Amino acid sequence: MNRLETSLESITFRQATLADKSVLLNLEQQVVEAERPFNSVIKSVAATYYDLDSLLTQENSYLMVAEDINSIIATGYVQIRASKKSLQHAEHGYLGFMYVAPQHRGLGINKLIMDKLIHWSRNQGVLDFYLDVYAQNDAAIKAYEKVGFEASMVEMKLHVSAE
Repeated sequence: MNRLETSLESITFRQATLADKSVLLNLEQQVVEAERPFNSVIKSVAATYYDLDSLLTQENSYLMVAEDINSIIATGYVQIRASKKSLQHAEHGYLGFMYVAPQHRGLGINKLIMDKLIHWSRNQGVLDFYLDVYAQNDAAIKAYEKVGFEASMVEMKLHVSAE
C-alpha cells in the first residue's frame, strides 16, 4: 500500500451539521489568517467569510467535512446560486470554504471534497461551477486547476485614502 492509500484510509467524508459549528468557526478563522497576506484590507479582528447557519441548513447548500479519527481536518461547500441573466445556465454551483489542515495537505483531500460537492450538485441538475481565489495564491490555483477549473475573470480593486 502506498503512502496516499495508507494516509487516506482513516479519513471519512460527511455532510456537516449544526453540531460542527464551533469547529467550523475555528477553521474559518484559519482560512482568514491564511488569506491575510493576499488582501491587506481584511479586518484585523472579527473577520468572517461564511454564513454557516445558512450553509448548514438551506437545501441549496451542501457543506461537507473530512474527518481523521473523529477530528475535522478539511471543509468545503457548494451553494446553488442564480446565474447572471447573460449566461446560458440559470444557476450554478459556487464553491467555497475549501480548507485542508496543514498536516493533511498534499494527499488529494481537497480534490476528493470538490469531486463530492460537484457530484452532489450534478444530482441537483447543476453543471456549471465557480469559485473565488486570490490571484497570488498559487497553491490554491494549482489545486483548482487539477479539478478542471480555469481562470475566467480577474477582480480588480483599488483603495484610496480618505485625505
